[in-house]
Amino acid sequence: MEKLEIKVGAFDYLRASSCYVRMSVFVLERDLSLEDEFDNNDRETTIYSVIFSNKKPISTARFLPLDEDIVRITRVATLKEYRGKKLGTKVVRSLENIAQQKNFKKIVIHSEMTAVTFYETLGYVRSGDIYQEDGVACVNLIKTID
Repeated sequence: MEKLEIKVGAFDYLRASSCYVRMSVFVLERDLSLEDEFDNNDRETTIYSVIFSNKKPISTARFLPLDEDIVRITRVATLKEYRGKKLGTKVVRSLENIAQQKNFKKIVIHSEMTAVTFYETLGYVRSGDIYQEDGVACVNLIKTID
């Protein structure tokens, strides 16, 4: 029987688990550059949200404070065979909870155009023009924290 468990924090095993999901989704499946995917924001202090199916990491997101008021949620990814189960919503919501606990005022997401509707259903609003990031059309989305 499948046991899903979400873990959030700045632990080495969560960073490794997040990198596994991102490698699978962004580099191997989507053919994005390995050098672009893994950047200097993957540090010992970085907070990750990871969902595990039994012990296998299957969905992830990363939490990056920009200043005392604004945080970015980045690298949201779910393994192909687990999509459509609202796991992306769970990892994003778990990091929104961290943002609220830490008294951030806004959350920013740099979204690929194919994921904009997903983020809009979570209460994010488009901000600015479409731009290219790592060769992919993206737009910024913002959510104000109450």
